[in-house]
Amino acid sequence: MNSTLIILVAAVIYAGLYMSYGRSLQSKVVKADPNRPTPAHRLYDGVDYVPAHPIVLYGHHFASIAGAGPIVGPAVAMAWGWLPSLLWVWFGNVFIGAVHDYLALMSSVRYDGKSIQWIAGRLMSKRTSMAFELYVWFALILVIAAFAAVISGIFVGTPEAATASLLFLIDAIILGYLLYKMKINFYAGTAIGIILLIIAVWLGFKFPIVASKQTWMLVLGIYIIIASSLPVWVLLQPRDYLNAYILWFGLLLGGVAFIIVGLKGVGTFSAPAFTTWSANVVGGKPSPFWPTVPLVIACGALSGFHSIVGSGTTSKQLDNELHGLLVGYGGMFTEGFLSTIVIASIAVYGLKVFQTMNIPVDTTNWGAQYAIQVVKHGIKVGIFAKSYAYGLQDALGIPFKTGAVFASLWVSAFALTTLDTATRLGRFAWQEIMDMIHGPEILKNRWIASIILAALGIGFAWKGAWLIIWPAFSGMNQMLASIAMMTAALWVAKVQSPEGSWKYAVLIPALFLWITVTVALIWFLVVVKPTAPIAFITLVGLGLNILLAIDFWAAWKKPAETATAA
Repeated sequence: MNSTLIILVAAVIYAGLYMSYGRSLQSKVVKADPNRPTPAHRLYDGVDYVPAHPIVLYGHHFASIAGAGPIVGPAVAMAWGWLPSLLWVWFGNVFIGAVHDYLALMSSVRYDGKSIQWIAGRLMSKRTSMAFELYVWFALILVIAAFAAVISGIFVGTPEAATASLLFLIDAIILGYLLYKMKINFYAGTAIGIILLIIAVWLGFKFPIVASKQTWMLVLGIYIIIASSLPVWVLLQPRDYLNAYILWFGLLLGGVAFIIVGLKGVGTFSAPAFTTWSANVVGGKPSPFWPTVPLVIACGALSGFHSIVGSGTTSKQLDNELHGLLVGYGGMFTEGFLSTIVIASIAVYGLKVFQTMNIPVDTTNWGAQYAIQVVKHGIKVGIFAKSYAYGLQDALGIPFKTGAVFASLWVSAFALTTLDTATRLGRFAWQEIMDMIHGPEILKNRWIASIILAALGIGFAWKGAWLIIWPAFSGMNQMLASIAMMTAALWVAKVQSPEGSWKYAVLIPALFLWITVTVALIWFLVVVKPTAPIAFITLVGLGLNILLAIDFWAAWKKPAETATAA
């Protein structure tokens, strides 16, 4: 297989389905109305409800949902071979991921920017809302743990990325002040922000910051507490907007590079298309592709975290209902294209990376040793960064070191957005839980709520085994996607009442995903036998998941007229 063909096929799939399937969802299911005021206007508060330019919001939303997930997951899943990984990403995007993201966002917009868990309670029962809130809160602890482990590892391995990432935060604060306080012209502010971003990257090469993994985890813990408690215009919106430029540039560069290496004849895949049905992946154990693939590939194919972002922060910033398709549906497709580049790059250069690092992985033992060696040598991100850098070098003549550092910065910049967005969303969930149980006011304080979540997440990551933390996070995340999509299916069927079989286009993928991830998490507990804290969270998640499925079925059987209209 050739990298040129894969990149071009992916581009055709995503562009074609955005224009056809996506626009049909917009007009026939969501029935988007540009004249209906969004919550960002009706409930403007200058903190969370703030209308944003569609490109700014697309940047924020994409940067928040992407993180390291669409890179790390597909990179590790290559243990099964490039073909099953690619098919899971593409089919997951088309039938679940993009539909899930768009409907979660737009249903929230119709309910005053309320969270998807609040909507579930509105459409099902009061206990559903509480169970969903608890599930989300526990899942976000694992999100923080997983991404803190990834970022701290990147900063230790590539200190240049650490410096650039920290300077980038200062850049974002400056841009936020220029745009929202000084009211500078949007395009002039963007130009200034991009110039400062380039300077930050240059300074990263000149002054790399070297520190231990634990030191970086402490820094990350302090950062997410502060960042998640500030108004969105101070850091979140401008930082994620600028992050989008890093991503767009990286995607364009990578897409062009791997088309060129294919045309040059050096883009032939050296990695096996398929290794074995049960490659050693999850916890280093033989892992059957079905049902365990969602324990590895999370955000690249689909992600429940996206529904929390879409209904937690993005829906409160949507300026016009017609912008939702670009932000929600388009954001997921962009993420899928990123995962496609990850898979293509490792398929071409992964074997070369192992050879240059003297790691004992080849085509004969790929299924047994790939994931184990990738984690052992700390190259979960590095396997992609190095493969990507080789592609830039062969196609465009960009020095290998420059390409590798840029790729590492790329991943860390987006993982940082996931970290603080997850903390902000966890704060929302915690505060809603406290409201439900009439908890003390001090526990509703945004700083206290953020500190509790950050401390638990960083604590799990401190010495946790990555091959245990990542599958636990990924499984809870994918289960969240199935629950959110079942909630969206209820909203579509009972409130929107579209013509034809559109409600089943949402329901059937949701049920398939629910069955797959439920079986996978049971397998995880029985076969991998995770540590007690991870096992506890997973068991709690499974229990809440079953309760939510029961509530969903009871609500689904009710006639449409009993549902509360938005």
